[in-house]
Amino acid sequence: MYSTEDSQVARTIELNDGTRMPVLGLGTWKSYHLPRTSVQGAVEAAIAAGYRHIDTAYNYGNEVEIGKALRSKMQQGIIKREDMFIVSKLWLTHYAQEDIPVCLNKSLNDLKLDYLDLYLIHFPVGFKKMGDELFPKKDGQMLTSDIDYVDVWRGMEALLASGKVKSIGVSNFNILQLERLLALCRVPPVVNQVELHPYLVQTELIEFCKSRNIALTAYSPFGSPARPPELFRGEADPQKLLDDPVIAEIAKNHRRSPAQVLLRYHVQQGISVIPKSDRPHHILENTKVFDFHLTEENMRALRGLDRGWRAVTLSEVSSHPYYPFDEVSSSIKT
Repeated sequence: MYSTEDSQVARTIELNDGTRMPVLGLGTWKSYHLPRTSVQGAVEAAIAAGYRHIDTAYNYGNEVEIGKALRSKMQQGIIKREDMFIVSKLWLTHYAQEDIPVCLNKSLNDLKLDYLDLYLIHFPVGFKKMGDELFPKKDGQMLTSDIDYVDVWRGMEALLASGKVKSIGVSNFNILQLERLLALCRVPPVVNQVELHPYLVQTELIEFCKSRNIALTAYSPFGSPARPPELFRGEADPQKLLDDPVIAEIAKNHRRSPAQVLLRYHVQQGISVIPKSDRPHHILENTKVFDFHLTEENMRALRGLDRGWRAVTLSEVSSHPYYPFDEVSSSIKT
């Protein structure tokens, strides 16, 4: 499954609970900046293009529109519920035991689904619950909670018995956090969804997850060029990943787009990937990553672009003991 020598890579990844997850999915983060109709349209276009894995989250604010798209395609007879792999995430304000099922039920109600295929803890750090605030602040400071992510995980494990989630996993966890969770959990996470691309290679995390049979899903595979303005850091940011000359040269040699090369980089490693697009031609283009092969030299060149750069840092909570990105917190402290 993980061999880079096999040009016909698997289109699904077997998770450690026996479930199969499509390797290519549609990401929908940041689509709250789009008109609601375009979120529904993007999901409908993705399903028409062959996507069967849709990734969303409570805090994206788009689950109603995604639900409408799913129902539309089901009513047309194009898909059945069991054809789809739907992922959502528990938001940081809902980490108290009594709030975990509330968050799940809101997502299910908005999606108009009876169950999720995969439910993830969105981030190791929790926020205080202040009404419906997604990012609760006081005097400009984010209000974090001291809830232990291991306790949150126990609440996730309890959801499995309800049948409302088929599999459970995590997002944005580092190696030490995964090791601690694995030592204390009853059910191991099936997935760790993290930012991955050639500017953030994370070899150690990839190897660790593979050694523990935790599948990886790569978010922001293009370096999140359309991220919200508040996430841009001026000169601290490199050039756009999609404009990198090394990637452009590899793409030219394969007669592919830079985006297709970046997606192939992941699927060839057995890593699931969830590019986000609201343009039907890009959504379709992103499916054409299973019929060409990056050479070992190509893969080395792409890994050689690593600069430990993250598009998504949530640096406002970098002082929290459960903050997962060491290189971000250390750069802030120096």
